[in-house]
Amino acid sequence: MLLYRSIALGSIAALSLTAASALAQDEMPMPQKQYVLDLGAGVLVKPRYDGSDSYLFSPMPIIAVGRFYIPGLGQVADGKKETGVFFFPSLNFVGERKPSDDKDLRGTRKINWAFEAGLGAGFQGENFRVFAEVRQGFNGHKGQVGQVGADLITRPMDRLEWSIGPRVGFASSKYMNTYFSVSAAESAASGLSQFKAGGGFKSVGVETRFSYDLNDQVKLHLQGGYDRLIGDAGKSPLVKVGSKNQFNIGTGVTYRFSFDVF
Repeated sequence: MLLYRSIALGSIAALSLTAASALAQDEMPMPQKQYVLDLGAGVLVKPRYDGSDSYLFSPMPIIAVGRFYIPGLGQVADGKKETGVFFFPSLNFVGERKPSDDKDLRGTRKINWAFEAGLGAGFQGENFRVFAEVRQGFNGHKGQVGQVGADLITRPMDRLEWSIGPRVGFASSKYMNTYFSVSAAESAASGLSQFKAGGGFKSVGVETRFSYDLNDQVKLHLQGGYDRLIGDAGKSPLVKVGSKNQFNIGTGVTYRFSFDVF
């Protein structure tokens, strides 16, 4: 899911809430309503699975929170703060992985879909941001996964924001074992070497995003990213027959909704 501002931009699997652009300055005038949401959709080209050398097109929901009201607490996101510490929810959906998905997976076990939920925090300056996030997996895996990153933020022209910066991904042994280990049974069925993946750093890369305010309600987005699988992820036999180099590119459009409830 591509997200920006109070939530943010991401490219992990088909659905991702991360911190890549939390609290980014916004050229759109912020309506003085209790809730201001930018909702939209797009398309993302990404690896078929972590370590794959084949790609697929995936729908990409886009959500951003500009203002958000909680009774008793008031405006927990007021859409005005442009610098300082920020916090955000981090969510991700990873689709199931089946042996029939790719010739490189023949003989491996099916991995059910997984939902990940967690939190992130960061600091936003006038022309930069740094952040970190961690998520807990449910269903398909029971591990923890997250990333740290930083962005340089520029505004090369009116209504256009461009950000770019490094990313470092990490994961627990439960996560790595689910997606990168090869059991004895899988080794016998697939011909891949048996391998036990441990936790640690998972990837290093870079991500960039362009956002353009077409008018006061409509915003256009373009994102791209590159990750290099490292550590036990990069050593996995599943990755050796696939690729350590993982690219993604996505584009979408959002429309701003503003309303009061209370």
